[in-house]
Amino acid sequence: MKQSKFILLTVAVLLVITFAVPSLLVLPFSSEKATGKLDEQLTKETSGQDNAWLAKGPSITVFRSNEKAVEKLPIERYVIGVVASEMPADFEEEALKAQALTARTYIINQLMLKSHVGVPDGAVVTDTVQHQVYKSLADLKGIWGKDYNWKLKKVTDAVKATAGQIITYKNEPITAAFFSTSNGYTENSQDYWENSVPYLQSVASPWDKESPKFIAKKTMSTQEFENKLGIHLGSDGSVGTVTARTSGKRVGTVQIGGKTFTGREVREKLELNSSDFSWVKKGKNIIITTKGNGHGVGMSQYGANGMAQEGKTYKQIVAYYYKGTEIASDDSYLNKVTAKK
Repeated sequence: MKQSKFILLTVAVLLVITFAVPSLLVLPFSSEKATGKLDEQLTKETSGQDNAWLAKGPSITVFRSNEKAVEKLPIERYVIGVVASEMPADFEEEALKAQALTARTYIINQLMLKSHVGVPDGAVVTDTVQHQVYKSLADLKGIWGKDYNWKLKKVTDAVKATAGQIITYKNEPITAAFFSTSNGYTENSQDYWENSVPYLQSVASPWDKESPKFIAKKTMSTQEFENKLGIHLGSDGSVGTVTARTSGKRVGTVQIGGKTFTGREVREKLELNSSDFSWVKKGKNIIITTKGNGHGVGMSQYGANGMAQEGKTYKQIVAYYYKGTEIASDDSYLNKVTAKK
């Protein structure tokens, strides 16, 4: 009996000690203020997935004209370099998104071609206006200087937001033509090029009037004017007559010095900004005024920016300038490219 009491007493003492010791360890410091805290900062296992979209699809091979070498890179990285080169980075983000779709649609079309005429071996495009202007990140850093970080982020965000999207018409990638500034209207494809394309038809583009490239003047001597056009102005003071206008309000045909030219021919021979032109003769010079900048077919970049400033989305911009088109995933087209290889 005594032994049982002793055992019970021993157990009771041990229990008291077990609960008391932690209190003894904590209580001496309970009145002090905390001066530090155990933080937790775990490395995200998914951190590398944020940029996974940049590696999607087959690689693009671009002939770098200055380096005389071929650069190989993923499609989306190429699109970033094109958007950054073809549209001002300070444009509205929705306009940049629309430009991203044109750039991506263009390169998908190029990849689907059976051959690439006029492109050096090993490349599918050049980095010039012959295809799309493309600049690498190193190029852009040199061009943008201290603005490099925010401009690159803005362009990259626009490309990422539209990653994998292209413009199609009847389930085929479109010819995503674009240009800088209209004269207030875009041009029918058949009025500037030979073929009529259903989704490249004239629409009003009033936003372009805010573009710094809307009006331009060029002065050349009468002799240079005559030499470039291969004509001779008469002594009666006549400097030509516009005989037709296009749906886009540009010069369709003009008669000068006994010859008839298309507006495009005059633009190219005189190296004018636009085929919407007029001129006057002053002394021994011809003063030429143009409206707009570029061929005028497809999406106007300044028009797209004006629409974005009014709250329009990139989908609305694309639908406006490319009538009857749809925005689709590039997956099935990339599969065709892969299968072709």
